Amino acid sequence: MDPRATVPPHRGIPVVTLLPGGVGISGLTVYDWEAADGLCGGTPHMHLVCSEAYVVTGGAGSVQTLTTSGFADTPLLPGDVVWFTPGTIHRLVNDGGLRLVVLMQNSGLPEAGDAVFTFPAPVLADPHAYRKAAALTGDHSAAARRRRDLALEGFLALREGGLQEFHIAAHRLKSALLDAWWIRWRDGPLAAAVTTGRQLERLKAGDLSHLDHGEVSRLECPEHQRFGMCGRLHTYPVPDPLTRPLGGSSGSPHPRPPKELF
Repeated sequence: MDPRATVPPHRGIPVVTLLPGGVGISGLTVYDWEAADGLCGGTPHMHLVCSEAYVVTGGAGSVQTLTTSGFADTPLLPGDVVWFTPGTIHRLVNDGGLRLVVLMQNSGLPEAGDAVFTFPAPVLADPHAYRKAAALTGDHSAAARRRRDLALEGFLALREGGLQEFHIAAHRLKSALLDAWWIRWRDGPLAAAVTTGRQLERLKAGDLSHLDHGEVSRLECPEHQRFGMCGRLHTYPVPDPLTRPLGGSSGSPHPRPPKELF
């Protein structure tokens, strides 16, 4: 099937994404809270459809990962770039002042719930218990730390086995969101790729018209940090494909604040 057939017509107005290719970006200061195993850092979790990249800007630490290939601990130092694909359980470890720029594939999907915490199996088996454990209620700092500690408990157990069962539980928890994720992907990353294809076709035909619409966009650094999965986040806003207007500088998108749906 021609992928363009899956992208709805926009009456000749180009699809606008806040960053090229539908990528999401955040600044991250990794938690320095000590955990039960004596290490400081973030909350182990996994994405079902999003790859993620870290660009290390300060401090030192590592990212612990668990896949069907086994466990790994990858050092992180300023200037390093590390990325991993969906299905990689990951936990950031902060050895001192670890700061990152995080790039997320499929901008909007992580905010729409594409993350599953490695809670112990009984919590994963109960959607209500999972939502309660994942939510940040009351004192957000204390709640984020409790969430991290519970996910670490499950992560340490998964290192001994049960990864396939975790994958099944993760799918069950998120299955109701898949249709909404598909729309975000279609109207975001896919639409951006299709736009490039159309531009290439026009260039081959000698049509340079899209070059007349060059423009510069800017995102201000978010004023407030929030408690994320791995640390304090400066998350740049992502447009909602269900509500955002389309267009250039005369029709700037009005992104809504990011949220995590569990």
